[in-house]
Amino acid sequence: MAVLRRIALVVTVVLTAAVTTAPPAGAYPLPGRVTGDISVHDPSAVKRPGGGYLVAHTGHGVALKTSTDRIAFRNAGSAFPGGASWTTPYTGGDRNLWAPDLTYRDGRYWLYYSASTFGSNRSAIFLATSPSGDSGTWTHRGLVVESRTSDDFNAIDPDLVVDDQGRWWLSFGSFWSGIKMVALNPSTGLRSDSVVRPLAGRNGGPIEAPTIVKRGAHYYLFVSFDYCCRGASSTYRVMVGRSSSVTGPYVDRNGTALTSGGGTEILAGQGSVHGPGHQDVFGDVDSDVLVYHHYTDSGASRLGINLLAFDSAGWPYLR
Repeated sequence: MAVLRRIALVVTVVLTAAVTTAPPAGAYPLPGRVTGDISVHDPSAVKRPGGGYLVAHTGHGVALKTSTDRIAFRNAGSAFPGGASWTTPYTGGDRNLWAPDLTYRDGRYWLYYSASTFGSNRSAIFLATSPSGDSGTWTHRGLVVESRTSDDFNAIDPDLVVDDQGRWWLSFGSFWSGIKMVALNPSTGLRSDSVVRPLAGRNGGPIEAPTIVKRGAHYYLFVSFDYCCRGASSTYRVMVGRSSSVTGPYVDRNGTALTSGGGTEILAGQGSVHGPGHQDVFGDVDSDVLVYHHYTDSGASRLGINLLAFDSAGWPYLR
């Protein structure tokens, strides 16, 4: 019996370690099973209050997809099927609107999205809201923040976070001097002051696509390092830092500030999964969930979904 008790104890310890300890660096799980219409770029997802899921991603008029089970996805049209003429000064007439951020709060859906052209920081982030999230039900609410060629930041890749005090913040940024944050008015969802706050940077190197969530005592800032949009040659990878304050400073596991190039890697390309990134995080009944895009060997972009856990030191990892 003593031997059996020792074996049971060992098994218990091993199972506990599996739950609380991240896998070795570079050993990442493959994307979870998804089916149907899974060709996406820059996805953002929410759990719908009536059940199922809504995904917004880069595409004509902000593309939409839905799922009942987080596995099978179908095309659900676009937020602006008639176009978004107010974005033309930033897009040059291209109907593609980029990198949306989707949130459900206060009984409606909030959609922040980007208007720009590739490689330019003459860019803008706009807001729309909808009671249902369905195609054609979105109301244009206005310009939130813009950047000009004289600015040292790029106003794309928005992400809304509401802190413990109920204050609204929008993080954003791509290349240039890195990731920034502005304060929002919770009543309108639009900008409330003129301050641009730095969150992360790589001395002009490739960093973009911020996502901030609060878990436990910390706010976690997820970003994408390196290069997107090169098909199977993409080098995107997902990094994270944390802070006790929503405005930072954010540091990685080694204590290096994200404003000084720091970041702890939690996902990178492996095998036939290339350039995973432009991540979003949302809470579900079974786990926190990381959604992102990645590329196949043929260069096609695909939806990636993994469950997100936290180790015994409070750092996130995928499972």
